[in-house]
Amino acid sequence: MSTKGRSGCPINLSLELLGDRWTLLIIRDLIFAGKRHFREFLQSDEGISSRTLAERLQTLVDEGILTRSDDPTHGLKAIYRLTDAGIDLLPVLATLAAWGSKHRGGDDKLAQIADELAVGGEPALERMKRKLRTEHLGQRGGAAARLPLMGEIG
Repeated sequence: MSTKGRSGCPINLSLELLGDRWTLLIIRDLIFAGKRHFREFLQSDEGISSRTLAERLQTLVDEGILTRSDDPTHGLKAIYRLTDAGIDLLPVLATLAAWGSKHRGGDDKLAQIADELAVGGEPALERMKRKLRTEHLGQRGGAAARLPLMGEIG
């Protein structure tokens, strides 16, 4: 998966990077489940293989969607965090989740998060992005000091 696409179409270029289920599910887990370590991603309900996970994580790092750093608490672990480009995928995932909630059903608790983001619109997405920037990029500011939890958005 490289940014060298067969066409210059922005949709094509995006799909070449993000167009498989595993990539979007890894980003979902970073955004909504707070996962940061390889083993945490392996424990997701969808059952990704360790080889596929390693390949997707490396691609996301190579493409600037994630960063990888050593975990200071454990010498053999790495921590994955979203970059600004990864955080900017929040509206894409929120829209997919709202569509899936409406047309495909699913877990009520997860559907509630999607619905809250959809109802809250741009302000809810911006609050969530600020929260993610604090968690992943270490950015702090007056508005980020007390950000709403997912159940409080709306």
